[in-house]
Amino acid sequence: MVAPRFTLEFYKDATGRKPVLEWLRNKASVSTRRVAGTALREILQEQGIGVCGTAFGRQLGGGLFEFRLRESDLLLRAFCHAYGEKVILLLAAYDKSEDPSAKRQKKEIELARRRLTDWQQRQRQRRS
Repeated sequence: MVAPRFTLEFYKDATGRKPVLEWLRNKASVSTRRVAGTALREILQEQGIGVCGTAFGRQLGGGLFEFRLRESDLLLRAFCHAYGEKVILLLAAYDKSEDPSAKRQKKEIELARRRLTDWQQRQRQRRS
């Protein structure tokens, strides 16, 4: 088996929680977990930030990009940050089919931006 081109990491908060992983394991349905896991592995791990400009993603600015998947009833949205050589940090995710409102999308993007800022600050502290 060939190693994927990109490594996926789940954002970990200051207490050690991994909210995206928790959402996948505890809140997403079995079918959502299966489809999301396959898409993350077969699309995002292979294309990385290259999903932007395709049907699978778009740049949101400020170091954030959106990974999008439409598969039958699932509208997965995952908000990510690329760093290092080939690492994709998963900051937030949800099933947009459960709440397709622009308000929810904006809330999730704001959450991803806060988590990215938190992660960046902790990275700087580790280096100093």
